[in-house]
Amino acid sequence: MWYSYAVIRVVPRVERGELLNVGVVLFAREQEFLGARIELDRARLRALAPDVDLEVIERHLRTFQAISDGLPDGGPVAALPASERFHWLVAPRSTIIQTSPVHVGRSAEPRQALEDLLAEFVRPPVRAGPRPSVRAEPRPSVGAEERPSASAEECPPVSAEERPSVRAE
Repeated sequence: MWYSYAVIRVVPRVERGELLNVGVVLFAREQEFLGARIELDRARLRALAPDVDLEVIERHLRTFQAISDGLPDGGPVAALPASERFHWLVAPRSTIIQTSPVHVGRSAEPRQALEDLLAEFVRPPVRAGPRPSVRAEPRPSVGAEERPSASAEECPPVSAEERPSVRAE
């Protein structure tokens, strides 16, 4: 079954365009399903915008969730049919709470798809051990064949006293 979804974003300063993905809203017409999952990582949001009013953000996100769920706390929009609520929630706007463009997917279980999308787009990635070291091969520069190059063994290390200092004035 096909579904439509959008990523829910907090844009603390709209003029800067910086954002944090905080949730996903998913609508599956054939299954008559509309759901939103929101996970606000307060520490990540504070790192992006130290002066953001978290209470205001959380209040707006609760309203977003209430509209998705069709609860009275979502106001008059929450009383609309699910398809209209979805389209209202994902309509483009220039506010602190925004959504990505709408994308489509396919799943027999929309609740599981919602969880999978949340893991993919909202939760920080989980690393499974140390990352392998990637070593780039040196690429010869233009005219390199004309100049001899020194290997690492031929270049002695530079002591701290020999390094040039940089001063900010």
